[in-house]
Amino acid sequence: MTIQTKKTIWTSKDAAAATKGTATADFAVTGISIDTRTLQPGDLFIALKGDSLDGHAYVDQAFAAGAAAAVVNKNYDSTTAKGPLLVVDDTMQAMEHLARAARARATGKIIGVAGSVGKTGTKEMLATLFGALGSVHASKKSFNNHWGVPLTLSGLAADTDFGVFEIGMNHPGEIIGLTDQVRPHIAIITTIDQEHIEFFQNGLDGIADANAEIFTGMDAGGIAVLNRDNPYFARLKAAAEKQGIRTLYSFGEDEDADARLIDCALHADSSRVTAEILGERVKYKLLIPGKHIVMNSLGALAVVKAAGGDLQKAVEAFQSAEAVQGRGNRYSITLAEGTAPVTIIDESYNANPASMQAAFQVFALVEPQGDGRRIAVLGDMLELGKHGPQLHADLANPLLRARTDKLYCCGPLMDALYQALPPDWRGAHAKDSKMLADIVRAAVRPGDVILVKGSAGSKMAYVIEAIAALQNKDNQKEKQHAL
Repeated sequence: MTIQTKKTIWTSKDAAAATKGTATADFAVTGISIDTRTLQPGDLFIALKGDSLDGHAYVDQAFAAGAAAAVVNKNYDSTTAKGPLLVVDDTMQAMEHLARAARARATGKIIGVAGSVGKTGTKEMLATLFGALGSVHASKKSFNNHWGVPLTLSGLAADTDFGVFEIGMNHPGEIIGLTDQVRPHIAIITTIDQEHIEFFQNGLDGIADANAEIFTGMDAGGIAVLNRDNPYFARLKAAAEKQGIRTLYSFGEDEDADARLIDCALHADSSRVTAEILGERVKYKLLIPGKHIVMNSLGALAVVKAAGGDLQKAVEAFQSAEAVQGRGNRYSITLAEGTAPVTIIDESYNANPASMQAAFQVFALVEPQGDGRRIAVLGDMLELGKHGPQLHADLANPLLRARTDKLYCCGPLMDALYQALPPDWRGAHAKDSKMLADIVRAAVRPGDVILVKGSAGSKMAYVIEAIAALQNKDNQKEKQHAL
C-alpha cells in the first residue's frame, strides 16, 4: 500500500516538525508506505500497529526494499536501525499529523468524494479528468477509511494542482474525522443507497446523514455537488446549507439539474453522451459501459467545471479512463483453440443492491457467442442487517430481466435469491466462494459471458482466478514460443 510522487514531499526537518518527533539522521522522502510488499525506493515507511501485525517487525525489510526513512514508536530499539528513523509517540497519530500538515501547505484544489455507490469509480474518473488539466494526487484503490485517508493525504506534494480523496464510512460519525483532515474545497456525494445499512438504526436517513458529514470539513466558500435524481437530494442540500455552504450544483436527468443528461446511447463496451454541464454543452464517449457510469460522469464534469477546469480538455480525457480492477473490468479467455472466447466481467471487489442492479444492466448488453450463455456468479452482499435475505431475493426479477441463463452463487444470503428463481435458472449454490469456484470452472463453456460479483468479504476473486486458469494452455505455449 504505497502512495508515491516523484519529488521530495518530506524532509526530516519538516516531518519532525509536523509530527513533533525526533529524526535520528537527515532524510528526504518521495512517497509514503505502510506495506513493505509495495514499498518503493525513496518511501517513508510508517510502522503501524494493527490488530494482528505490527509494522515495527518489518522496519528492516522496509530499508532493504529501499525506504529512505521509517517512522517508529519510542519503544523501538533505534540502535538496530539500518537507516534514518523518525521517532514519535504514536505512529498512527504521526501519519495523521503528516496528513494535516500536508493539507495545510497545499496550494491546489482539494476534492472529496463520498456516497453509497460509485465513490471509487468517480474518484478514478476525476483523477483522469484533472490529470489532463495539471498535476493530480488521488487515493489509490479504495483507501477511504481511518488509515487510507491520512496515508493518501500525507503523500500530497505542496504544489500539486488537484487532490482527489475518497472518503468512506460504515458507521455514523466516521466521516467527520476524515473530512476534517481533507478539508475539501469541493465535495461530491455520488448517491445514497443501501450500503452498510446493518449499522444504521434509522436506515437510509442515517446513511444520508453520515455521508453529509463530509460538509463538516468545509468552509462557507466550499462547493457541494449532489445527485439531483436521488430521493435524498433535498436532505443533503439542507445539510450542506446548514454548514454554511452557499454554492451547490446538482447532476442527473432531472430537468433542473445543473449538470444534465440530454441523451445517451448505451452499448456493450461504451456509451455516447450528450450533456449540458453548468451551461456548457458537451458530447463525449465513455469506454466504461453502463448508465451508472454515465451518471457518475455528469457529477465528475460538474466538479471539474466548479473547480475552474477546462471542460473540453477534460472531456477528451475520457478516452483514457478505464474501469477499476474488480469494478467492471473484463477479461477474455479461450478454452480451446478455434472456440469462441469466454468473457469475464469482474465485479468482484464489492456489492450492494444498487451496484448489483447496475452490473446486471451492463451484463444484459454483452452478447454471448455461439452456444454461450449469460452466467451470473454472485456472492453475498454483506452488512445489510435484518433486511439482507429479502434484499437478495429482490434481485430475482432484475437478474432475469438481464436475460441471465444460469445463476451460480454462494453464501447463506444468496440462497434467498437462489430459491426465488425458477428451477430452470438455478445453476448451483455453494457454501463459499472456494467451493463455488470449482463448480463454476466445471460448468464454463465457449462463448459464455460470466458476471462475477459480491461483497469484498465474499471473496469472489477466487472464482475469477479459477475461470482464468481455464485459458487454453496450448495457446499459451504457442505465444511463449513465439516470444
